[in-house]
Amino acid sequence: MVIDALTIKTTKADHSRLAETDFSNVPFGKVFTDHMFTADFEDGEWKNFQILPYGPIAMSPAISALHYGQTIFEGMKAYKQVDGSVSVFRADKNFARFNKSAVRMAMATIPEDVFMQGIAALIDIDKAWVPDAENYSLYIRPAMFATDPFLGVRPSETYKFVVLTSPSAPYYSKPLKVKIETRYTRAADGGVGAAKTGGNYSGSMLPALEAQAEGFDQLIWTDSKTNTYVEESGAANLMFVINGKIVTPEVRETILDGVTRDTIIQLAKSMGIEVEERRILIQEVLDNIENGTLTEAFAVGTAATVTQISEISYEGKGYTLTDPATRTVSIGIAKKLNDIRYGVTADEFGWNWTI
Repeated sequence: MVIDALTIKTTKADHSRLAETDFSNVPFGKVFTDHMFTADFEDGEWKNFQILPYGPIAMSPAISALHYGQTIFEGMKAYKQVDGSVSVFRADKNFARFNKSAVRMAMATIPEDVFMQGIAALIDIDKAWVPDAENYSLYIRPAMFATDPFLGVRPSETYKFVVLTSPSAPYYSKPLKVKIETRYTRAADGGVGAAKTGGNYSGSMLPALEAQAEGFDQLIWTDSKTNTYVEESGAANLMFVINGKIVTPEVRETILDGVTRDTIIQLAKSMGIEVEERRILIQEVLDNIENGTLTEAFAVGTAATVTQISEISYEGKGYTLTDPATRTVSIGIAKKLNDIRYGVTADEFGWNWTI
């Protein structure tokens, strides 16, 4: 498909912070590159395409995003290839999901050219910020929020689209000790659990803090109706290896359709590993840990990538899993994924978009 080039006004930063940045110490989401991309939806169309120095955005305190939560975002990554080029991983999937979230939140959808060319222009101007260390990347955060200065409960008629980029180290540095949560729920049937909207994440913070106070790293969310099925792990999708087969909760309106989740499933199948997508009972997980047939559990997501789970707790009882260092299925898939993302091996799936 041929896309006409956008006219993007570029204002370069007077001073680059690149030389002042310690790339060996870049906590996730705290260090930002020199520039950002912005666009506005006004009068029924997208306009004002700009690359600007990273910094504050002027807005009214009455904008509806602040009062009624019309806000969505995506998370994706760019990688330094072994040949020195930079590529973005599976941007088309993130674009499609961004608009799916927009529709659910009654927001304006964004054209493909605005989304893709905005990201490409931003990465091109800040290409030197892409780390080249192992397991490092440039995190990309497209976001959209409602900007009508109006205190009324209705969809906004104006929106701002922003793309931020941030050099990123590995999100988790060790396997996770998690708790199965049965009091709080992340999402309910008929709700917005399948959209990447801010309210899903703000509602998860108190349960996460309470779990951390009990010594856990993260939660496993359960269904809102019965609290008997596992759904997600924190802000990531959840996978188990049972009898050598990957078993993962099926995508439904309470579970985010993760890009990394889809990637892992495709990679596993290409490696001859069977994958089963279905609802999974808590009791099935616990029984299979105890009888030794559940050998691996891991969280998958853009930030988490593939993060091992070492212990699962349920109603005060801890269930210890196999040593993460000895796991073969998830480690093998993670290696193949990294080799593709960094250009070590051929991208047989066509996932890398070279900038």
